[in-house]
Amino acid sequence: MKLTIEQLAKYIDHTNLKAEATKADIQKTCEEAAKYNTASVCVNSYWIPFVAEQLKGTTVNPIAVVGFPLGAMSTNAKVYEANDAIDAGAEEIDMVINIGELRGGNTEVVLADIKALSKAVHAKNKLLKVIIETALLNKDEIKLASKLTVEGEADFVKTSTGFSTSGAKLEDVKIMRETVGPDFGVKASGGVHSYEEAIEMIEAGATRLGVSATVAILTGSKDTSKGY
Repeated sequence: MKLTIEQLAKYIDHTNLKAEATKADIQKTCEEAAKYNTASVCVNSYWIPFVAEQLKGTTVNPIAVVGFPLGAMSTNAKVYEANDAIDAGAEEIDMVINIGELRGGNTEVVLADIKALSKAVHAKNKLLKVIIETALLNKDEIKLASKLTVEGEADFVKTSTGFSTSGAKLEDVKIMRETVGPDFGVKASGGVHSYEEAIEMIEAGATRLGVSATVAILTGSKDTSKGY
């Protein structure tokens, strides 16, 4: 597969989720996204009002993460944060599942969590992505989490927060794609730092990429970033 820079940019959620990110850092992220016309800018929910203002007049969507990065918040807290972010300008929500409950076999709790967020987000006509944190799951758990994401009526299943032991892996993306079928969204996040790696993730089944190394990927320059 070969994509033009313009085509690849529309796969990318240009991401800045660092705790130490300043307003100037977030502004730079928005300027880069607007310059390269990425799919979105993905930030912590605090920054959504500022990001929405910065992206006015562009086709780049503001995205907020919710229950980030651990997922071990109450469902009510996640729903509140999602609604607050959408009201502030978020067009998409990336939520983190309750990873411990998934690994403990409490699938009903995990499913209810996803369904509650899906109901809230879709009531406002926005998109929901579900972060399952593949680095902390075995293959069977990745399949299970992917199935629950579909059953919970979300729009995407997403590999990683970028803040765990590793990010997206090709094998995990393939498992997710095989599990959710050909038409469901799959987002590969974390660890994608070059054009070649981005294409590999798309070939494995990703329909969206969460990266901070957007400029390096799209220009072929060396990625000097760390983390996401």
